Amino acid sequence: MRHILVTGATGKVGSHFIHRVLGSSVNEEVMIRVLCHNRVPRPHERMEIVKGNIADRESVRTAMRGITHVIHCATCKETQDQVIDVTVKGLFWLLEEARTSSSFKQVILIGGDAALGHFFYPHPIPVNEQQKHSAYPGCYPLSKVLEEVMLEQYYIQYDLSGCCLRAPWIMEKDDFKYTLSFREDVFGGPRWRDLVGPAKADEYSRKNAVPLMLDAQGDPMKRNFVHVSDLVESMVLALDHPKARQQTFNICMNEPIDYRKVADYLHETRGMPAVEIKTHYSSTWLDNTKAKFLLGWQPAFDLKRLIEEAWSYNRSASDPRVVWYPG
Repeated sequence: MRHILVTGATGKVGSHFIHRVLGSSVNEEVMIRVLCHNRVPRPHERMEIVKGNIADRESVRTAMRGITHVIHCATCKETQDQVIDVTVKGLFWLLEEARTSSSFKQVILIGGDAALGHFFYPHPIPVNEQQKHSAYPGCYPLSKVLEEVMLEQYYIQYDLSGCCLRAPWIMEKDDFKYTLSFREDVFGGPRWRDLVGPAKADEYSRKNAVPLMLDAQGDPMKRNFVHVSDLVESMVLALDHPKARQQTFNICMNEPIDYRKVADYLHETRGMPAVEIKTHYSSTWLDNTKAKFLLGWQPAFDLKRLIEEAWSYNRSASDPRVVWYPG
């Protein structure tokens, strides 16, 4: 039987993974354990909740007893007081327990293209798994580099069985729609209001306009995304896949989102005007060939589906938009 420890269990990725595994009849021989600090998921007969701090060795030791697999989703954003404890110290304790465990089989780290600088630096060719680490300014991207390097060193030092699934910006529900909002409810960055000013942002919002981001060369921006359901499918595939051992995979859409194509599609289907906005960022193309070749994984989402599902999603009163940081 698989006994899987999930960290970051109430976050976007962790919660979707748990729902996917516990809701599938083919995974009935799986038990989930979650290590939670501030928030806990809804109870389930096949889920055990351990309360504790991932930076505390005894909490991690308790959570790791009898575990066969680890799904490490816990992370921090730009929270300097916590980021090293959660992402570096926490992963260190997990790996230390894993390497001495008689039951342990595999750890899966959810990495991010922040470790490669995503759109902060020019990438003249597609970005594959051989790309040198190049964090952009901030403690979050630095932490993603340190996580990947630490896991790689445990492969070398102890021949640990692990896998890094490196994801770009992760979307669900109506997230993508709100990445294009000129209002204060914008999801993530850039914050378009800051680039055009509040007055123009309010005007564009009244016109139901969308931003058409341009890169540093003035061309339509290309940026990488992945839908959370596609990422979770890669996690399920990688759990015991022999070709996943000690590998890093880019898990993303087959093509980056082209903001010109987004603007054209929204104008054609919904009559929404576009506003060109020049930025200093660089277009990138994250290459997912390795994951498709070795894991047999394929993303289900393309540009059209990402847009249609975001714009057609209807939130209930019990499903408010909440963005948790850290987590």
